[in-house]
Amino acid sequence: MTVPYDLSGKTAVVTGAAKGIGHVVANKLVDAGVKVHVWDLTPARLETVVSTLVDVSERAAVAATVESLVAQGERIDILVNNAGYLGRTQPFWDHDPTDWRRIIEVNLIGMMNVAQLLLPHMLAWGGGRIVNMGSLAGKEGLAGLAAYSAASGGVVAFTKALGRETAGTEVRVNCVAPGPIDTDMIRDLGEMAVAGMIGDSPMKRLGKPEEVAEMVLWLCCDASDFNTGAIFDMSGGRARY
Repeated sequence: MTVPYDLSGKTAVVTGAAKGIGHVVANKLVDAGVKVHVWDLTPARLETVVSTLVDVSERAAVAATVESLVAQGERIDILVNNAGYLGRTQPFWDHDPTDWRRIIEVNLIGMMNVAQLLLPHMLAWGGGRIVNMGSLAGKEGLAGLAAYSAASGGVVAFTKALGRETAGTEVRVNCVAPGPIDTDMIRDLGEMAVAGMIGDSPMKRLGKPEEVAEMVLWLCCDASDFNTGAIFDMSGGRARY
């Protein structure tokens, strides 16, 4: 069931929204009346958004993009930190340090770059919503994805801490932690890995990007005003705590 949201007049930044979950989130925000800026390494395939090429791990690039928006008189009401890089499943002792550093730079440092550079403006504008996309891996740790689990665990802890820091303001900071979702990022792990994920799921299926997007939009609306520093699972019953 799709729930209608009215977020007319608001402006959002969604990172990593050229495809996957971010792409669906951006679409749903547009449907809710939001002006959406997509920041990604590749152009967004959406004519209804403003697409900007940004590497969130490059702080100078993020800072320049933020200042450009502010100079144009834009007020950012919603930030969805969705940019992510999974890598492939492998034992950590075989994991190339260049690759596992990239995982941490995109998933954790990139998210922190964007949040830190946009947050002062959101506070000055009087409030907003920040939704960080984490992962079930960050709560439980997944064998073969040690670096991704570590980065996702950082997203969880950062969200809790920042939510407490901003609780006395009108900025709300929350995290959505999906289990395996039916995206190219998961499918690229291979049929055996996907079959194992489905087998581990109490619902015996992958999640849908649309289901995650519905949670994100709820966190962006007034109905979730009492939530901050919270982690919301989207795992089909797989999360154990």
